[in-house]
Amino acid sequence: MIKRALISVWNKEGIAEFAKDLSNMGVEIVSTGGTANYLKEKGIPVTYISDVTGFPEILDGRVKTLHPNIHAGILALRTNEHLEEIKSLNIKPFDLIAVNLYPFKEVISKPDASFEEAIENIDIGGPAMIRAAAKNFKNVFIVVNPKRYSEIIELLKTEENDCNIEKLRFELAYEAFTHVAFYDSIISSYLLEKLKESSNFEEFNEYHVIGAELVKKLRYGENPHQRAAFYKKPNVKGDCIANAKQIHGKELSYNNILDADAAIELAREFYEPTAVIIKHNNPCGCASSEKSLADAYQKAFEGDPVSAFGGIVAFNRVVDADVAEKMKELFLEVIVAPDFDESALEILTQKTNLRLIKTGSMEKTDDLMEVRAVNGGLLLQERNTQLLNEKELWTVTERKVTSHELEDLIFAMKIVKHVKSNAIVVVKDKQLIGVGAGQTSRIEAVEIALKKAGEKARGAVLASDAFFPFRDNVDRAYSAGIRAIIQPGGSVRDKESIEACNEYHIAMVFTGMRHFKH
Repeated sequence: MIKRALISVWNKEGIAEFAKDLSNMGVEIVSTGGTANYLKEKGIPVTYISDVTGFPEILDGRVKTLHPNIHAGILALRTNEHLEEIKSLNIKPFDLIAVNLYPFKEVISKPDASFEEAIENIDIGGPAMIRAAAKNFKNVFIVVNPKRYSEIIELLKTEENDCNIEKLRFELAYEAFTHVAFYDSIISSYLLEKLKESSNFEEFNEYHVIGAELVKKLRYGENPHQRAAFYKKPNVKGDCIANAKQIHGKELSYNNILDADAAIELAREFYEPTAVIIKHNNPCGCASSEKSLADAYQKAFEGDPVSAFGGIVAFNRVVDADVAEKMKELFLEVIVAPDFDESALEILTQKTNLRLIKTGSMEKTDDLMEVRAVNGGLLLQERNTQLLNEKELWTVTERKVTSHELEDLIFAMKIVKHVKSNAIVVVKDKQLIGVGAGQTSRIEAVEIALKKAGEKARGAVLASDAFFPFRDNVDRAYSAGIRAIIQPGGSVRDKESIEACNEYHIAMVFTGMRHFKH
């Protein structure tokens, strides 16, 4: 079935064994430059590509396979007309193409990679051959994945005429086009980043290309009847769930990954030692402490100890034994931190199923575009990375906030940004004590948050992700003992809320920045 193969690979994994097996089956092997030399060193008979084209490899190897003798041999159908035509031109058909591409992704991942080096590692001839062979998949095997080599050899040896061959050809063609599309998506993303560095380039263009590679298939999605997998964008720099490393525990689930991502994004908002507890993608505990990370965790847990059960915990500092001791008795799904010291690992790894994830320093990533799927389409927006600037806040009430209240208000606003809208949070002494998340009515969100806070609400502050359109929110806050409120402002009825605050001697601060999160 296979009489002639062309092999040109950057990744040499398994290629010598594959070529040797083909050669032993009587297949003529044609190859390019480095690959040909490599196979010859392994004692495998090879025909150089220049002997087929009658033309030397030129321009430092930029041109070697872009020739009719190659592409006609790949694209020829096995019809009498095509075969007679190429025969008249002294061109022989290829039955198998094994190609993988210049390491563009690997090159640009190096910190010191230059733009010129990146451009030089854009493959041209390789994608052309892959696409040609994939188009003609009914007659030509196209192999881009080294893991397929042994499978192909086994099929050729044992089931040459089986329908499995036809199925495999189709699968290989799909893999080939996907391989090239992914490769091109990396180049597109790289060039986009370079354009943004040098100009005010419009990111929302006519087309948007997203490339992602499989991290792992998941047991299931949000629910057991839904299939799922986790993919990551290539070459994203910085600390995020996609770049994090799991160092202990059972396999992460779809929901674990979603919640761990939410936990990381909230934890990185804070500079002081901070602990975050996430449940169903919303924070139920969050606290900062100048004393220690263990104190921050204790405060975060005490903010809502019931909801903390089965939650995801994230820290913005290395976890030590003191923190680990406090967590070891509670059932937790995942703990995320920049790192874990040896004493903490000794304690936490005693729980076999507890997942431990190391992120690194929690520096922000360069992935600044958020993509969400809707049925049949994608929504793109810039990530909500802006932080509050204390100098840009303004008090709109007669009563001014104290310095302590202002610290709590800023702390609360960082949290409310990560709560599903309508979102209300109540904070006291840099401790989250009440959350109202995802409500269709803002007054209901206020009431839930205050109910969660209970008596702790007296003397606390309250933050809202969007403006208060009615004074009923202020009335309810006053009855619970809230001393200060922070919100974006901007309602046509702001005056009503401000007047209510003045009646109750509550301070109100405007930010001018809304934080809807759907």
